[in-house]
Amino acid sequence: MKQKSNFLLKLIAIVTVLLIGISAVSAQKKVKTSVSDSNAEKQTIEKIVREYLLENPEIIREAMQALQAKEEKAKIQLTAENLKKLNAEIYSDQDSPIGGNPEGDVTIVAFFDYYCGYCRQSLPNLENLVANDKSVRIIYKEFPIMSQKSDVVARAALAAKRQGKYLEFHKALLETDEIGEEAVEFVSKKLNLDFERLQKDMNDPKIVEALYRNAKLAESLNVSGTPAYIIGGQIIPGAINADSLSKIVAAEREKLPKTKIAKVVMQAK
Repeated sequence: MKQKSNFLLKLIAIVTVLLIGISAVSAQKKVKTSVSDSNAEKQTIEKIVREYLLENPEIIREAMQALQAKEEKAKIQLTAENLKKLNAEIYSDQDSPIGGNPEGDVTIVAFFDYYCGYCRQSLPNLENLVANDKSVRIIYKEFPIMSQKSDVVARAALAAKRQGKYLEFHKALLETDEIGEEAVEFVSKKLNLDFERLQKDMNDPKIVEALYRNAKLAESLNVSGTPAYIIGGQIIPGAINADSLSKIVAAEREKLPKTKIAKVVMQAK
């Protein structure tokens, strides 16, 4: 329904521009005119435009395609600019948990929701990747957008970070059958966390603020769904398999100075 509404608004805008353009040309030719003549002329112009569009409907399609292409180009350009402008928010947020090698040469930023089926299927690929590649850093961006349960477990995961168990909590949540308060309690006890402290930290305004920052960052980068990954200068929406992930990381590593790669490899050993 929303897409149809946007289409109609754009179509109205196109027709309006045509009418304004023709009216402007007519006004230049005839500045002095009576009200009745002006109304008659307006009706004539509207009739001409209507008949022309009915006879040549492909013009509307071409105009819509051109408009969409222009909007998409502007969106891509803005996203690229924000990737650079928001570098600190992406890579240096102290509330974003780190996995893999903290000094890794290639960084993968993952936006995800524990309630998202595609996230639950594809995020374990990150764990497998860092197990086989000791020079990759993972930055986890909790992005609970699917349900209230998503928000509950996201806050719980960040609260577990305060007890030094984020990665274990994260992994356990991805392996649970259900997501919600019961899962939080189950995983907490399984990992021997202080559950009372966890519950208190879950409601800490600082954790709520951390999730809000992730949401604002996602919006600025045009990330509207999960999972989504940032690797190098590209944003990859949707689930990605292990093989493709490894190839993208390898391609990004090829762009780096060899001295930096050697230094990180030595640190990882």
